[in-house]
Amino acid sequence: MRALHQDQGLGFQASGGAPKVAAVKPYFWVVKLLTTAMGEAVSDFVVLDVNKYLGVALGFVVFVVAITWQFRTPQYRTWPYWTAVSMVAVFGTMAADVMHVVLGLPYMVSAVFYAACLIVTFLAWYRTERTLDIHSIVTRRREVFYWLAVIFTFAMGTALGDLFATTFHLGYLASAFIFVGLICVPLVAWRLGASPVLTFWIAYILTRPIGASFADFFGMPKNVSGMGFGHGAVSVVTVILVIALIICLSRSGIDRPEATPSSPYPQPRGAGAVG
Repeated sequence: MRALHQDQGLGFQASGGAPKVAAVKPYFWVVKLLTTAMGEAVSDFVVLDVNKYLGVALGFVVFVVAITWQFRTPQYRTWPYWTAVSMVAVFGTMAADVMHVVLGLPYMVSAVFYAACLIVTFLAWYRTERTLDIHSIVTRRREVFYWLAVIFTFAMGTALGDLFATTFHLGYLASAFIFVGLICVPLVAWRLGASPVLTFWIAYILTRPIGASFADFFGMPKNVSGMGFGHGAVSVVTVILVIALIICLSRSGIDRPEATPSSPYPQPRGAGAVG
């Protein structure tokens, strides 16, 4: 309650104590991975195959519309939330690619830059709210921190995927499997009793290079370790899959969060809540 009163006093409208983030269950990770792949494919298609300047401008406009829709929604709703995630996936990819394609900066530089932005966001968030638990997103200020973190995870993850695939010359498929292996680390750590909040964010960051690397593997030409299906084809397939899953979530309601803030993972036996 004190946090709610503080937010109101500082001009941050509270969301009435209603969580604004989906319940974290297996389907959450499936949709998240697909949005990362979709974001990579759509961004590459618009920027590389259509027009990079028009693409970035259009991506920014649609991103603003989607995130505004999410912020104006008083509590969690399937379509606004996952539409915002999807557009963050597209625009986050563009933000990372602009630093490399337009500004000519190495992927290592962009990865470090967005990692620093993410760390600063987490530090400011924790210092202000004393928690990074996504199921504590019940005030406007926490929601701002949350979406800033999400944006930077997408941008950093995009840069990491390209760094491994191109700069380190591992190729897109090998990079994808490396990140699949890495994401097992926070899963095992959580099972062994590590902080669910910490392991959630590590896994959340790693979903981005996994989805992006697989999307690039299918969309990129064969001469750069891709399958050559084209960004347009991969975009269409991933967009259809994402929309289909969002429809399933919306109709079933299984993605609705609990009424009160909780841990982002189900608690292992004997583990206490982490805030």
